[in-house]
Amino acid sequence: MSDVHVTAPAKINLTLEVLGKRADGYHDLASILVAVDLADELTLEDADDLTLECNVPEFAGSNNLAYLAADRLREEVGKSNGVRISLQKEIPAAAGLGGGSSDAAAVLTGLNRLWGLGMTVDDLTPIAAELGSDVPFFLHGGTAMMQGRGEIVRPLPAADIKHALILCPDIPVENKTATLFGLLRPQASTRGALTRKLEARIRGGGDVPAQFLYNRFDDVAAEAYPALSEYRVALASMGATEIHLCGAGPSLFTMVSRREVGTALELLLRHRCGWRAHLVSPTPPVD
Repeated sequence: MSDVHVTAPAKINLTLEVLGKRADGYHDLASILVAVDLADELTLEDADDLTLECNVPEFAGSNNLAYLAADRLREEVGKSNGVRISLQKEIPAAAGLGGGSSDAAAVLTGLNRLWGLGMTVDDLTPIAAELGSDVPFFLHGGTAMMQGRGEIVRPLPAADIKHALILCPDIPVENKTATLFGLLRPQASTRGALTRKLEARIRGGGDVPAQFLYNRFDDVAAEAYPALSEYRVALASMGATEIHLCGAGPSLFTMVSRREVGTALELLLRHRCGWRAHLVSPTPPVD
């Protein structure tokens, strides 16, 4: 095998609870994530050197998490040969959608195939956890419960979700993740009960009622992203009733029951407002 093609999906968080700060400085989380069909595409080819090319020039090179994933796996298994990574970016960066983490996981699974390593997801998880909190989830894909700082992943049956509309505001925040965590009030931490309830409901084949959707960062979104209110108001004016951050934002999502409704909303947001919007559907677990 001389080349492998892999797809790296984005994700939305049905729940995201912050349980508290750990002794190592990270935070314990409880979250249910769903991979969706807004995706990056990667091609991995045998090569003498390790390189990464991208259709978005600023994401090419050795600082990309996908490059770092390849380098770390190469070190772990004692490989001296390289790989040429071609990355086609479609997922907006720094948007709360996990694009960089998904690219890294796709490289780990893709190189596992390309190099015939025979490693299991359990074998790859410690490497994934070193790279980022969302990377272990993307080794599984589909719907899953995530705990710890992201290293504990329990796959779930597919959530009963038809479509979601994702709106991606262009609102940069320096050191976004640290800033968002810094705004959280410790006394407002949750215990993960809502996430566990939704996990049980999904395992039982139940639907995903709006009242189960929760993101701890929604409470500080207005402070972190003052301009976000314009986007929320626009979505609400179009009939969206439950609007939540994707991860730490600034992207927002709302559930859509019918594709034609979601398509109409996507077109309105794109052409009337000039905003990036994506109608998405859940994707199955990684094969």
